[in-house]
Amino acid sequence: MAKAKSKKDKSKAAKNGHNEAVNNFDTHEMHSILESEDFLRTFELDLPPVEYDQITDAVVEILAAVGEDPEREGLQRTPDRVARMYNELLAGYRTDPKKLINDAVFQVDYDDMVIVRDIEFYSLCEHHMLPFIGHAHVAYVPNGKVVGLSKIPRIVDVFARRLQVQERMTRQIADFLHEVLNPGGVAVVVEGVHMCSMMRGVRKNDASMTTSAMLGCFRENNKTRNEFLEHLNRRRTNSSL
Repeated sequence: MAKAKSKKDKSKAAKNGHNEAVNNFDTHEMHSILESEDFLRTFELDLPPVEYDQITDAVVEILAAVGEDPEREGLQRTPDRVARMYNELLAGYRTDPKKLINDAVFQVDYDDMVIVRDIEFYSLCEHHMLPFIGHAHVAYVPNGKVVGLSKIPRIVDVFARRLQVQERMTRQIADFLHEVLNPGGVAVVVEGVHMCSMMRGVRKNDASMTTSAMLGCFRENNKTRNEFLEHLNRRRTNSSL
């Protein structure tokens, strides 16, 4: 004869059922956000595939225009290499946000700061199509939800791997996290060096650029913002020892 469930067992089962329902609701809600036309358009995530033939033809013309011979041995495959390179370096325009997040958003009872720092990035300046590279530091204060650790560097990559300016990239990373997680606040600091100022123009090899975006409690609360910045300063101090 089956043993009747105790009140404790029934309460536990009801709680598990409630949590499962909440998680399912959050998953459906998350998918509807990530798949919406407004979301894709806002973050420029629905661009068409790269046109390889157009790029290879254009590169041939550029090589001829600068006085090179596109048929010489060292350059014969260059147009194809450049086309494939742009597909990789500009992949951020064609990222599927649903696959990017991959349901790696979890409910947690945690409301202290989460920081992921020293995230390497490589991008292309939209003015000269020369690289700018550096590190991004990202923090957020959860509001019942956290995202998997590996997702934050991938989000940085989404907005780095396109024709960019550092200021816009910084804000896009913050806005994306804010939209997906609805946290108490988001902070992003990006430090970069730009080849367009190192190789041409002013030619200042040691010049670097720092940009920041502060949302929610990081903008409104000096204590929260200063705590984040102190973590970054501590990193710089330790790295110089």
